[in-house]
Amino acid sequence: MKSLFKSISFASIALFLAIALIKFPQEALEASTRGIDMWWGTVFPSLLPFFITAELLIAFGVVQFIGVLFEPIMRPLFNVPGVGSFVWAMGMASGYPSGAKLTSRLRQEKQISKVEAERLVSFTNASNPLFIIAAVSVGFFHDATLGLLLAICHYTGNAIVGICMRFYGRSANEKYEEKKSKASLKKAFKELHRTRIKDRRPFGKILGDAVVNSVQTLLMIGGFIIMFSVFSKLIYLVGISTIFASGLSVLMKLFGLPTDLSLPMLSGLFEITLGAQLISETNGIEMLAKVIVISFILAFNGFSVQAQVASILAETDIRFAPYFFARILHGFIASILAIFLYKPLYIDQKASSPYIEPVFYQISHSSWLEALTLLQRIGPAITLVTLTLTIFILLLRSTNVKNIKKT
Repeated sequence: MKSLFKSISFASIALFLAIALIKFPQEALEASTRGIDMWWGTVFPSLLPFFITAELLIAFGVVQFIGVLFEPIMRPLFNVPGVGSFVWAMGMASGYPSGAKLTSRLRQEKQISKVEAERLVSFTNASNPLFIIAAVSVGFFHDATLGLLLAICHYTGNAIVGICMRFYGRSANEKYEEKKSKASLKKAFKELHRTRIKDRRPFGKILGDAVVNSVQTLLMIGGFIIMFSVFSKLIYLVGISTIFASGLSVLMKLFGLPTDLSLPMLSGLFEITLGAQLISETNGIEMLAKVIVISFILAFNGFSVQAQVASILAETDIRFAPYFFARILHGFIASILAIFLYKPLYIDQKASSPYIEPVFYQISHSSWLEALTLLQRIGPAITLVTLTLTIFILLLRSTNVKNIKKT
């Protein structure tokens, strides 16, 4: 019965999409174009260097080296191996879904167990600083000071989630491992050398695999971004968003939040960028309420990112449920932190230096906005060159395979 209900639900969603696309072709095209622009100009060029670098670091044993050194820190705090420190740092620097991608990669390499992977993925998917400060704070709110508050709430909340999830799937054997783990530089170099020797691929093959694997993942991410951009637009056009927003407004009343933010928040639960933009454009709402809602949707990741994570994790035995639970937990923790830190990190910062702030604001506004603008300007060129390089590598490998078969 449950399987039948699932089949009917999936078929109904697919049928709804088909009918809505036929009824609203122009609006769907505009939403699709918006998603492509975001992926083509920002997401692809910003994530590509991190993905390729991560693949190379794993292949050359650097991740194992870091893992041995950080084992005494990561194990007591988060109950994950030291290699988790690499995933955590890369996840914060590059943004989602990098944490899921790297966790999945480590699991495929059997460097972490299934339970450890589920703990790790729960707190290593974070928004990157460029998006929080440049896109949201400066781009939408035109307030660089807000970026500090949002970033601290987001990353501190993520660390707290990691500490909470350390108790997930805990066993007696792990207690013993925690006690005997020690940092050793000599052991770290041995692990680095052992991992590099174990991988017998030549450098050219390693680099080619890194590029191809990264591009394949980013193509999948682009598909989800475009699809959810269209889907969120369609459910708004047919009025489904309004119905869900009415239900969400009831929950927002319970938490003392203005119901005018229900529709922007619902949009943010599907796609973060659109939700943050709508929240910034909502008038007559105090800033604290906006900060609370944005902190929640940044931590929740949005269904678009969650679908990307689910697709990446599907290649392994890592379950999606712990990650989804952690996203809700992160949302509440980040929102609570926003309430307590709003005055010292935002109100007091503005009030303490009324004459200096405009200059600081201009510098911050200029630097972050210039970084985002530069990325959007050169991003399409990076994307095009990389896709061309990937096609060339695949064609070259295909030709080599054919030549080998002939001989």
